[in-house]
Amino acid sequence: MIYLDNFVLPGERAEDIVILEEERTCLNTFYPFKIFPQKALDEVQMDNVTVFYGGNGSGKSTLINVIAAKINAIRYSDFNIAPLFYQFVDMCRAEFKRRPPAAYVLSSDDVFDYVLNARTVNGNIDDKRNELFKKYRDTHLRAMRDKTIYKLKGLDDYKNWQENMDILRDSMSGYVRDRVSPDIDLYSNGETAMKYFIDRINEDAVYFLDEPENSLSVQFQIELADYIVSTARATRSQFIIATHSPILLAMKDALIYNLDEYPVDTCVWTELPNVRRYFDFFMDHADEF
Repeated sequence: MIYLDNFVLPGERAEDIVILEEERTCLNTFYPFKIFPQKALDEVQMDNVTVFYGGNGSGKSTLINVIAAKINAIRYSDFNIAPLFYQFVDMCRAEFKRRPPAAYVLSSDDVFDYVLNARTVNGNIDDKRNELFKKYRDTHLRAMRDKTIYKLKGLDDYKNWQENMDILRDSMSGYVRDRVSPDIDLYSNGETAMKYFIDRINEDAVYFLDEPENSLSVQFQIELADYIVSTARATRSQFIIATHSPILLAMKDALIYNLDEYPVDTCVWTELPNVRRYFDFFMDHADEF
């Protein structure tokens, strides 16, 4: 589904007027002004899946952030903005085929925070597990020394007695398993990151993905690419992605903009220098496979 059809940037002349006015304020940065005129990029035509390719500093993440801000996309984490960021956003124009029901930014920082939170949960689960192991062992040792542990001494003692009986009747693994959350601690970082995308991409919306390949192995990048393509086809969702992953760039029917090229233009993924480097590397080692 194509919601956002076209995105128009201010253009060099409009940017120059702002820069001249702001030079008197002693700002030490005009970001994100003067990035896209240097690339002769005035507007971006969108598709079902639109990809911005480029190396570090190419402006692909900036473009994601500007477009997302313009259409009021929901963010899950903060991002660094300069004093003139929203002035630049106000000068842009978003043209829609139809208004999206929602829009979300899923950044590499979001994934990192999600994985970090999972580790914290894991740590708490591990602490709880160790506490239960100790309690199980201590109760069995006490039962070996003192058989009165099996006797109910009165109503006030019922809760403690019942807990001891639960321990003494069960195996260690069964007792601990039933009292510890089964869940995220079973996942690796890559699996947790993949779970993040599947959990977040679950409704009709515009999704901005900023370098989603971070934290993902090649296998999970393949799975994410397949998930994006199938979701774009089967639902009313649109994807706008910043990446330099050859696997994500190879997504079928993705519209790719090369932000390393002057002027910026659309291209076929196999023409991209980064992809060609991968190809040449593997060809140089072809006899080793």
